[in-house]
Amino acid sequence: MSMMTSLTILFITVFVVSCSFGQFGISLSTLCHSLILKLTGHSEQMVHAIDTVLFKIRLPRLAVASIIGGAMALSGASYQGIFKNPMVSPDILGASAGAGFGAAIALLLSFNMFFVQISAFSLSLLAVSLTLLVSKIIARKSSSTIAMILTGMIVTSLFSALISIIKYVADPESKLPEITFWLMGGLASVGTSDALFLLLTVSVGALPLLLIRWRLNILSLGDDEAQSLGIDVLRLRFLVIGCSTLLTASCVSICGLVGWVGLIIPHISRLLVGPDFHKLLPVSILVGAIFLVLVDDTARCLFSVEIPLGIITSIIGAPFFLYMLVKGKKGWL
Repeated sequence: MSMMTSLTILFITVFVVSCSFGQFGISLSTLCHSLILKLTGHSEQMVHAIDTVLFKIRLPRLAVASIIGGAMALSGASYQGIFKNPMVSPDILGASAGAGFGAAIALLLSFNMFFVQISAFSLSLLAVSLTLLVSKIIARKSSSTIAMILTGMIVTSLFSALISIIKYVADPESKLPEITFWLMGGLASVGTSDALFLLLTVSVGALPLLLIRWRLNILSLGDDEAQSLGIDVLRLRFLVIGCSTLLTASCVSICGLVGWVGLIIPHISRLLVGPDFHKLLPVSILVGAIFLVLVDDTARCLFSVEIPLGIITSIIGAPFFLYMLVKGKKGWL
């Protein structure tokens, strides 16, 4: 059995079993019976509470968690490949900080969740565009990776400072807790519309990356080697950055700032299938989806109150990454 097949079976198993977890428990037998009734068009025979919890809350939430986990892992693996650096994460160019600032502004102005997501998405793209523009000016139209990363750090710092200003002027009784909780990351308020939005935007960003993943293998040989094989390095780099940024912006606009997924999942995937991007990217999607579904299960079930996703991913990600640093770089690239 291939690794992809095994991971696909594992993902389906984790997804289905996760549908029964939560403060409102649903047994597997009730879950299967409810799914059969829904698929056969007899949902009126279903208990109303189960219909509401399962199909209007839990399934959309798990679908969003799966999409976000897979998209952030794919984005992280692509970033690491394009920069040839295993320490790179999806927010290296300021996407997460820009999204956080956009959401903070919208929450401060009491916009509804739809406009919060639109604001976060727009500012995320703006932050990355600013990074690319400034790095191009600094590098004098060359494709300097170092200039791009350093500019990304500057833009991230700038937008982080702007977020701090928003938090400083926000009402400490209402707006400040709302902004702070959103920045911690979570899926408490997602629904079917969020899943459909993510499915659309993530598909637009993911399909090109999957179609050109073999070129990332060539790019890892070096720019000169890639150009000698007929690869337009500059165009490929901007295509990968654009698609990866779209993935990151889409995810952050829905779930807030959830770190480490795009950094550690590609490493786990490399341990499973090696550095070949033809296998690495699809495997990263499945591992990322499984990981974030399990993290969301933990967030919903560990305590009586829901834990922000960003806290759990940091608790898991930091020790794992420290272990990888101690173990060494073998298999990273």
